[in-house]
Amino acid sequence: MAAAPAPVADAAAAAAAPKKGKKKLIIIIAAVLLVVLAGGGAAVYMVKKKAAAEAAAADAEDSGDAPAEEHVAEHKKDEHKAPPVFVPLDPFVVNLADRESERFAQIGVTLQVEDAHFADEIKLYMPAVRNGVLMVLAHKTSKELLERSGKERLAAEIMRESVRPMGINIVAEEEDPADAEAADANADDKPKAKKKKKKKAPPEHNPVLSVNFSSFIIQ
Repeated sequence: MAAAPAPVADAAAAAAAPKKGKKKLIIIIAAVLLVVLAGGGAAVYMVKKKAAAEAAAADAEDSGDAPAEEHVAEHKKDEHKAPPVFVPLDPFVVNLADRESERFAQIGVTLQVEDAHFADEIKLYMPAVRNGVLMVLAHKTSKELLERSGKERLAAEIMRESVRPMGINIVAEEEDPADAEAADANADDKPKAKKKKKKKAPPEHNPVLSVNFSSFIIQ
C-alpha cells in the first residue's frame, strides 16, 4: 500500500519538464535575437561610416582640397628632400677702393648651389669665378661693405659673377644709383622724348641659390 503515491510524483515531474523546456526555448530565441540585432547594428554602422567617408571625399574634391593620403605623401616627399650643397671658396684678400686711406678686406665666401652636379661643374671654372669676384671687390669701398645693404648688394653681385664664366648671364635687379643720376642729368639737357618700353626677357635660372659669408673683415 505504500507505493501508491508514486504516480502523483511522476505526474508532477512530467508537468515540470515542459516548463523547463519552454524556458530553454525562450532563452535560445532571445540569444538568437540578440545576435541578429547586434549583427544588424554593426552592418548599419559600417554602411553609415562608408557613406560619411564618401561624402567627405566628394566635399574635398569640390573644394579643391587634396585627400589626406596626398598630404601625407607630400609630407614624406619633403622629408626625403636632398640636403643642401655648399661650395666653399678660398678667402679673398683685396685692397678696397678707398681714396682717403688704404683699406683692405678679407672675406670668406661659401656658395649654396642647387645640386652636387653643378658643384662639380663650378669647381672646373673656379679660377674665372674668383677673378670675377675679385674684380667686384676691388671696386668697393669700406663704407659700402660696412653697411648691411652693401653686403647684400655684394652677395647679389657675387651670385651673378659666379655663373658668368659658364655662360649664364643674370641681369641685376636694381639699377646702380650713379647710373640713374647720370641718366637723369642727360635727360635734363636734352628735349624730352617719349620713352619706348623695352620688353624684358625672362630671367635665366641661377644654379647658385645663395651666397654665405663665412668671414668678413675690413681693415
